[in-house]
Amino acid sequence: MNGAKRAVNFLNLTIELIIGFIMLFFLVKILGKTIINQITPFTFIGAIVLGELLGNALYDEKIGIKYIIFSMILWAAMLLFFEIISQKFLKLRLISEGKPSVLIQNGIINREQLKKNRMNLNQLQSLLRQSETFSIREVAYCYLESNGAISILKKSPKQKVQQEDLKLPPQPIFAPVTLIRDGELLIDELEEIGKNKQWLTTQLQTKGIHDYRNVFIAEWLEGDGLFVQTFEQVTGLKEANH
Repeated sequence: MNGAKRAVNFLNLTIELIIGFIMLFFLVKILGKTIINQITPFTFIGAIVLGELLGNALYDEKIGIKYIIFSMILWAAMLLFFEIISQKFLKLRLISEGKPSVLIQNGIINREQLKKNRMNLNQLQSLLRQSETFSIREVAYCYLESNGAISILKKSPKQKVQQEDLKLPPQPIFAPVTLIRDGELLIDELEEIGKNKQWLTTQLQTKGIHDYRNVFIAEWLEGDGLFVQTFEQVTGLKEANH
């Protein structure tokens, strides 16, 4: 008797899984690529809830196939309805999607936008490296999109001449090293490049900076020198935008 009951349960679960799979396939097709790419935070949450509705319904014995179909169709219909009306009404679209945040503008880091998006300088550098940009000095504009990705416009859009075109020998490649981050001196990184605090102080003084604590970021690149942005620069950007 117990074996027959287990067989019926397995059969019901199999049917529910098949139906759930088919429903999910067609609903994703109907909702479009936005639900797959999770272009906005709203579609990201919508996709999670849609999956949770299916998962919870499948493993709850009190919920039948009809309830699975109804809940998924209703949720998908609400998502689709919201997407349609948000395309027609700009204000609603701005509320749901948000606006891109300018993290770097004209080569200057926008500290206020970093704070607004609850980001720090280390996280910004990590995102840039993931986008194959290893130095802030290369960036003219950097936008944080509503889906959390970043878009970068580099300072020099021109294609670089390849070394083999000029028949030059291979040159060593150096990675930039951050020496000061958010007013904090990074001693380990300074020692890594074989320099000391006195050397850095001299380098900053040549740029008119007498206290490293006034520096928001200082980055050293072999062959290209020291790149510096002070708190005054990154704060002044906020004032210039108003």
